[in-house]
Amino acid sequence: MSRITTGQSEITVGNWQEPGNLSWSFLHMDNLFPTAQIHAAITGSVTTEDRTEPGALLGDPFGLRGVAVRLPDGSDSTVAGVLASTSTDAWMVLRGNEVLVEEYFGEMGPGTRHLLMSVSKSIVSAVVGALVAQGKIDTAKPIEHYIPEFRGSGYAGATVRDLLDMRSGIKFSEEYLDAGSEVRKLDEAVGWAPRRGGAATLKEFLVTLEQVREHGGHFEYRSCETDVLGWLCEVAGGKPFAELAGQVLWSRMGARHDAYICLDTAGTGMFDGGICATLGDMARFGAMVRDGGVSLDGERVLEPGWVDDIFQGGADSAEAFAASSHAEAMPGGRYRGQF
Repeated sequence: MSRITTGQSEITVGNWQEPGNLSWSFLHMDNLFPTAQIHAAITGSVTTEDRTEPGALLGDPFGLRGVAVRLPDGSDSTVAGVLASTSTDAWMVLRGNEVLVEEYFGEMGPGTRHLLMSVSKSIVSAVVGALVAQGKIDTAKPIEHYIPEFRGSGYAGATVRDLLDMRSGIKFSEEYLDAGSEVRKLDEAVGWAPRRGGAATLKEFLVTLEQVREHGGHFEYRSCETDVLGWLCEVAGGKPFAELAGQVLWSRMGARHDAYICLDTAGTGMFDGGICATLGDMARFGAMVRDGGVSLDGERVLEPGWVDDIFQGGADSAEAFAASSHAEAMPGGRYRGQF
């Protein structure tokens, strides 16, 4: 178990997710857990991590802090109000190729790699999309076609598309505060929480999950789906995920810093939430998706059909979302391809 002493407290695997420790741990995951680099260039880093100027202020020349916003509870505020009332470490607004605002707070700076949590899922989707374009993955095939370990498991019969859209029939509670939920057991399996028995690695955990309804039904948000997809990438691509992601995504989209992914004790990535990257590189990722799979440098990273499908959804994506428990919070929404 990693144990790090900061200026305020001792941070361990057992307490890194406690509210008072998150501002430190989200910026130092590589100090707590084993990791693998996702290279920004095939020959190595374009640039190295830089924490020498924490709290750097690059400015808000367009006055976007003053923009009015409506909060989820219906009240009115401004961007400045939201920044002041939340634990925001950095924010950026990109219009076209132009950065309109870029600000950093606390320890974070332009070269600091921040834990992405579930934004990691969309990065995994992009790697899947690249492998689909190479003909190495067919989204209509069942997952056991690629990963024999799932034969006879709860995932047997679930297609890659079911996993991309989180529409398998797997039982998985995403209740983070319930110590007995599957998502907490997942944390234990990957080493993000002290083990209390059960699976000792991510792959061991995934094959134990049970099917409770038909695959391909309504949408239900479950982090385990992304973890199966990450495993699929490694099998179909024939390389560790970090190496694959560097080759088919990170280096091609013009990333300026290496990213990294946290690993379990067997060297498997924490695919659903363990990727760490800089703010600027996440803006490049978002712009690439916005622009139909083309990077800010003009290089095609993803096929236009893959990105268009994310925005348009499948024939019944809206129906599948409307039947979920998330429909009330996001009326008319849908979930497609880990977005």
